[in-house]
Parts: sequence; C-alpha cells; structure tokens
Amino acid sequence: MKRVLIIDDSAFQRKLLSATLLAEGLGVLEAKNGREGLEIGVRERPDLIILDLLMPEMDGFTFLKEWQQKGIHIPVFVFTSDIQTATRTICMDLGATGFLNKPLKRDELARCISPYVME
Repeated sequence: MKRVLIIDDSAFQRKLLSATLLAEGLGVLEAKNGREGLEIGVRERPDLIILDLLMPEMDGFTFLKEWQQKGIHIPVFVFTSDIQTATRTICMDLGATGFLNKPLKRDELARCISPYVME
C-alpha cells in the first residue's frame, strides 16, 4: 500500500486530507510540524508528502531545505493558500514537486498525486 505523509499543524486539515486519502486506498502518516514530519519522513520513507508552509517549530520552507539536504527523493506537494509567484518559486527551488491549493477539492488532489501513488 502506498503511503502519504501529511505535515500540517491544523488537526482539521490533517483529518480532511486523511479521510480523502484513506478513501482512495492509501495509507496515511501524520505530523503536526516540519520537525516531526522530517523525523517521520526519514524513518518511514512515504511515497509522497503533503506539506503545509506556515507551522510552528519548523515551517514548510525549512522542512524543504532540510529534506533537500538529506538527498531523499520523495515527491513533496506544498499545501497552501498562498498563491504568490515568489512563494511558489522559493518552494520549487527548494525541491517541491507541486502545489495543492487551499481549500482543496477532492478531484484536484487525486489529479495531482495520482501519478505518484496510484498503482
């Protein structure tokens, strides 16, 4: 079973994403900040990561930087309501695979992640 790591400080967002991913037959791992996500990601090696940007303790930008330094090649989709070109450019430069816009529609989630997790 393919697994997705959700890194978001919002329990509500994690619950929504988890329910959608589980309904698609995917396994789900959760982290409430970037530091916890980094630890889980290194240990569990999920097939895909969904990452919020603005979180306490370690934000998404720092996560991307540290993830890139570790040289682990797992797709990371940034989950954000920030649509500014500068933010997206920074994320892509730090190795993000793509973006999921808040609020997220189920069909958009499936379209974006299917190439990485559907067998």
